[in-house]
Amino acid sequence: MQSDTLDHLTPYVEEAVKISRSHVAEGGIPFSGIVVRDGHVLGTGFNRVHEDNDPTAHAEVVALRAAARKAGRYGVAGATLIASGEPCALCYMAALYFNIEHIVYAADRKTADAYGFNYADSYAIFSTDPTSWPLKVTHAPVEGHEVPFQEFLTGRKGRL
Repeated sequence: MQSDTLDHLTPYVEEAVKISRSHVAEGGIPFSGIVVRDGHVLGTGFNRVHEDNDPTAHAEVVALRAAARKAGRYGVAGATLIASGEPCALCYMAALYFNIEHIVYAADRKTADAYGFNYADSYAIFSTDPTSWPLKVTHAPVEGHEVPFQEFLTGRKGRL
């Protein structure tokens, strides 16, 4: 790692690589994630897309989900996400939603691409409006479409 300020994270990065190697040995692909806060591991995961038949079960997302189960959704805020490979756009976005403070990765996107994992194009889609993505997007407001939101606010006020 390049910076002395990251020395305390080196063991976690090494662990992420170790998890990836174990998963590859079992027939998986080489991506893993670890969520760390205040020197404590909150969650770990490896890419489970094939095992779970779930295209969102990327290593980082799996680790974030595990961390949230352990520490609560808001307990993950401010943590560091360690990844064996640079996260794709989905995983960067998930990290933002979990309020991750720092992402550290071992292999960059160019290294991943050299081994057949080219996801660099995934970053560009988020710079465009979803209505221009290669999927059909339709706004269909029906009568009462605001009611769940209104009920949420009403119920929430009673809990404050």
